[in-house]
Amino acid sequence: MEVRGKIIVVQPVQTGEGKNGTWRKQEYVIEYDRNAQYPRKMMFNLWGDRIDQFNIQEGQDLKISFDIDCREYNGRWYNDIRAWRVEPDNESGGMQPIDQPLPPPEIPPSDPADDLPF
Repeated sequence: MEVRGKIIVVQPVQTGEGKNGTWRKQEYVIEYDRNAQYPRKMMFNLWGDRIDQFNIQEGQDLKISFDIDCREYNGRWYNDIRAWRVEPDNESGGMQPIDQPLPPPEIPPSDPADDLPF
């Protein structure tokens, strides 16, 4: 499955010990369907080396490919949305991260031979 949107939350990395050794997990919230009256949000996660590989930052427009799985724990069921590919979203209209201002417009150099009075 795939979703396109803007990263609005980057949670801290979680670590722990399992039967196969130390594990790392990081969760993110993406806002998608932003043109709707009520934009939708989804939390997904990355595990292990993919956290460093994709280096997701708040404000980025991304295309996330993911799988949904479910597991049971103490009689309750929990969804797990695990990303396996993260790419810049080139169809988002070129929006830049929130913290970065837009670059100044390019102004062509003036021609000294063009001395128009206005």
